[in-house]
Amino acid sequence: MGTALIQGAIRAGVVAAGDVIGCDPYEKSRESFVAATGAKVTANVSELAAASEVILLCTKPLDVAAALSDAAKMAAGAPRLVISIAAGVMLGALEAAASENFRIIRAMPNTPALVGHGAAGYCLGTRATADDAKTAQALLGAVGIAVQVPERLMDAVTGLSGSGPAYIYVVIDALADGGVRAGIPRADAVRLAAQTVLGSAAMVLETGEHPAVLKDMVTSPGGTTIAGLAALERHGLRSALIEAVGAAVERATELGK
Repeated sequence: MGTALIQGAIRAGVVAAGDVIGCDPYEKSRESFVAATGAKVTANVSELAAASEVILLCTKPLDVAAALSDAAKMAAGAPRLVISIAAGVMLGALEAAASENFRIIRAMPNTPALVGHGAAGYCLGTRATADDAKTAQALLGAVGIAVQVPERLMDAVTGLSGSGPAYIYVVIDALADGGVRAGIPRADAVRLAAQTVLGSAAMVLETGEHPAVLKDMVTSPGGTTIAGLAALERHGLRSALIEAVGAAVERATELGK
């Protein structure tokens, strides 16, 4: 995910490859980062912390405290902006583990960032500034859209857009199964289903219309679409998706504790 975000930022001109340094303890990961971004790389957190004004923290949650502690030692009291995408680690824990001169932003991107269509939420720590928010917006927005929210809504972002791609993959798979059942070859059915989801999402974002309005545009009286919609209502698709988001939000809250 960190590589995807940096790739997007470089493509969008938010940052130049020569101004980026990546850090990973594994050689293959470093090689992959260099190949994808053209940026410099190191295995040493100290080198990264000393050279960077903005640190994108992409570690596993259990490694966050150690990484911030190491970075703080090498920054030698110099101010730094840290954008953490570690799942479930709250601002309070991030700020407690970091130097007082570190300004913290917590973010939750999602996997479609890998193909430039991500959706991310982020929230500001107590020391983060309006300029820091602009930096996070530019970085996260380079691979999709980014929305600033209060931290109390970050679990909701996790349940909706963080986990949401998995729900949509199930929808695409099910639509494709329906096509196969009707006689369409599997590969064609998957492509048609995926493109239908992609196009429908683009319509929502580009027109600004409420999804219900766009739904009604497709739904002719007594036609095929209303027959399909009636079947969806009978089988509870709408309530199932609402409940899926709610369950993911609850689990995110549990993990945050």
